[in-house]
Amino acid sequence: MKRPFASTDTLMEAAEACWSTRSEADFLEAFSHHPKIGDISSLREKFASTAHFASGEQGSVASASEEILQGLARGNADYEQKFGFIFIVCATGKSASEMLELLENRLPNSREEELRIAAGEQSKITRIRLEKLLS
Repeated sequence: MKRPFASTDTLMEAAEACWSTRSEADFLEAFSHHPKIGDISSLREKFASTAHFASGEQGSVASASEEILQGLARGNADYEQKFGFIFIVCATGKSASEMLELLENRLPNSREEELRIAAGEQSKITRIRLEKLLS
């Protein structure tokens, strides 16, 4: 509704302002449209129309060891059970082992703290995806 934007910076500022005023329900809705970190099958099936974004972001998972993949699967299950939503991390530039370490480090958080962190990660992902769309 705010288009056209005078510049990329103006677009990014508008996106951040919009995201920062969203409710928990909005955050959870956005999170539900992401594949789980390391879940290649969901990238192919459920997220076929946007897999080109997430697969590049999660590219390091393709070469991860079985041990790391199993750790991500366990961690994702533990995380979702505890918080009620999937683990959200801006995966760009991170190895699978780094993402596993972040997941494990965030598990002790409270739900409120984790929702705030996940929303911040979603904001980073949105910015990267907007930049890709503009390039």
